[in-house]
Amino acid sequence: MSGMKSSVSKLRRAFSLVELVVVVLIVGILAAVAAPKMFDTSTKARESATKASLSVVRNAIELYYSENAAYPASGATLANDLQRYLKGPFPVSAYGKKDASVLDGTAANGTTGWVYDKATGNFWVNDTTNFNAW
Repeated sequence: MSGMKSSVSKLRRAFSLVELVVVVLIVGILAAVAAPKMFDTSTKARESATKASLSVVRNAIELYYSENAAYPASGATLANDLQRYLKGPFPVSAYGKKDASVLDGTAANGTTGWVYDKATGNFWVNDTTNFNAW
């Protein structure tokens, strides 16, 4: 009887195909549940960085206004005008073509960088989605 036990245990040293399929299926289900959360995290991080950049530049615009009694003259000179109010380089937009260019205007066209309205001092992301509400 003991000889039979040892021969059965020697034969059963590997996983069966059914066991492997079950494990692969479980891993696939876990990956399907976790993947959307990971992709959503990168989107939230990009949105958070953009909101922080907007806040920094908007505060710099208000500091400029309080010292000069006027908003900066144009989007093209905005980075130079705000240089003393910003620590480091002018922020890059995380949307569109992802650069630090600033367009003059009152509406986003969704091509590149930021949009600046020199009449009101408003500053927002140059993207045609809901980012102008930030």
